[in-house]
Amino acid sequence: MFISTKQSIRVIAMFEAAKGGLVLLAGFGLLALIHRDVGRLADELVRHFHLNPASRFPRIFVEAAAKSNDTTLVMLACAAFAYAAFRLTEAFGLWHQRRWAEWLGAVSGSVYIPIEMYELMHGVSWPKVMVLSVNLACVFYLVAALRSHGNKRPD
Repeated sequence: MFISTKQSIRVIAMFEAAKGGLVLLAGFGLLALIHRDVGRLADELVRHFHLNPASRFPRIFVEAAAKSNDTTLVMLACAAFAYAAFRLTEAFGLWHQRRWAEWLGAVSGSVYIPIEMYELMHGVSWPKVMVLSVNLACVFYLVAALRSHGNKRPD
């Protein structure tokens, strides 16, 4: 049994709202790190997950955290809030069947497809395949909705 285009778009809206909410939480998390020793916290986090701090990615993470300052954290938090606002606005528009939101979702989702395909060319993994598949499905449904509406619903 297939779900309707309206239901599919509502699922996409919930997915976008979840992404926006997660990034919003990350932004508040960054603000909570102001006036703290972020380098030490990053080192503790790496050790907590039993990662080797001398290996490439944990080392890059710890070094970047150690170089951060309050200004950097505020700028990253502002970027997170802007991205969250974008995703939540898109989710609101999709939920309320706004044509502009369908365009926004189709275009913004399409931007990631070449990057995801590039990543797959450098090594196939289930998470990479799933991310690409979900993104392709979202773009497909949004484009289908745009094509089915034609000029029926002005926004």
